Amino acid sequence: MLVLITYDVNTADAAGRKRLRRIAKECVNYGQRVQASVFECLLDAAQYKLLQAKLCALIDYQKDSLRFYLLGNNYNSKIEHFGCRPSYDPQEALIV
Repeated sequence: MLVLITYDVNTADAAGRKRLRRIAKECVNYGQRVQASVFECLLDAAQYKLLQAKLCALIDYQKDSLRFYLLGNNYNSKIEHFGCRPSYDPQEALIV
């Protein structure tokens, strides 16, 4: 299933900047960054729960926000892209 993950981390102090980097690094391990604090991740149910637990353990519940949007397996009809960055297919091979 395709999961859209968004986060807003308070970076007013060094601890917040560290949380921001750690959350971004964890998301990179599971998906593709599509905007500054937005990732698209193609996950199975076990991977989703694992990633959710990891990210929830990293945030400060008093200062930060974390959202998961479950777009499911038929996500192609649910995504429209406009603008400068080219879209990608998460099921295709990604060459780095």
